[in-house]
Amino acid sequence: MSLPEVAERPIAAAAPAKRTPPRLLQVVRTQFLSDAMRRITLSGEDLHGFPQDRNGAHIKVFLPRADQRKPVLPTLGKNGPIWPEAHLRPITRTYSVRRYCVQKNELDIDFVLHGADSPASGWAVNAMPGDYLGVAGPGGPDPLLSPADQHFIAGDLTALPAVCALLECLPQHSKGHAIIEIDREDYRQPVVNHTQIQLHWVLRNPKVNAQENTLLQAIKSAQLPLPGQSLSAFVAGENGSVLAVRDYLRGMYGLQKRNLYAVPYWNRGQNEETYHQERHRIMDQEY
Repeated sequence: MSLPEVAERPIAAAAPAKRTPPRLLQVVRTQFLSDAMRRITLSGEDLHGFPQDRNGAHIKVFLPRADQRKPVLPTLGKNGPIWPEAHLRPITRTYSVRRYCVQKNELDIDFVLHGADSPASGWAVNAMPGDYLGVAGPGGPDPLLSPADQHFIAGDLTALPAVCALLECLPQHSKGHAIIEIDREDYRQPVVNHTQIQLHWVLRNPKVNAQENTLLQAIKSAQLPLPGQSLSAFVAGENGSVLAVRDYLRGMYGLQKRNLYAVPYWNRGQNEETYHQERHRIMDQEY
């Protein structure tokens, strides 16, 4: 697998992006990155104008229903999205921008594969050039990782696209630790990292509970390269792990929401629909 060239850019705040309606895109190619992840590259006229500097940011994807070739996308109204009737409404999931290439007008989204029965995973497993997908966003904070002397970047396989995007755009002098939790050794992927951040792969131990999970243990073991200097963190992945890591970083290093972005992408045992409100409640918490 060829690795992309890295253009260093500062992680600096940007003006709020103007809202744009959802974009209807088509698959141009696919690539298996491991047995557990497939990259889907999308393009189309609607993609022109997509922000160039939001790799790693959250997007909504709109999947066609089983009887549709194209998803029926919501339109943008004064007070938010206007959805089609229930029987036409697309299946909606949250993913990360892996990379947008303005020269080719192509958007990469990396999908974790966890069975054909899951709507998004099932679509990604079977995706072929010409298939349609809707995309809205990007959203989330800008920047994802606050400027600091050193960083903790941590997450499970679902956070790997965002972790990779962050490492690619951080300045070369950046220090800290990036910790990626996986379930199997063959889930590893090549990661571009020209920074001084130390990259660690850790195998999840399913026997430990959320309060003392593998990701948290790895962060506790990591030695900060510059004790006493400023620190920021990005943590994403499974709900219990993220909350445990968030609370540890708050208590140990005094991090607050301005320098700690902790986002639970999913909750073990729940699907997107049942977990949606709980995720938003967690994200709205002040700390």
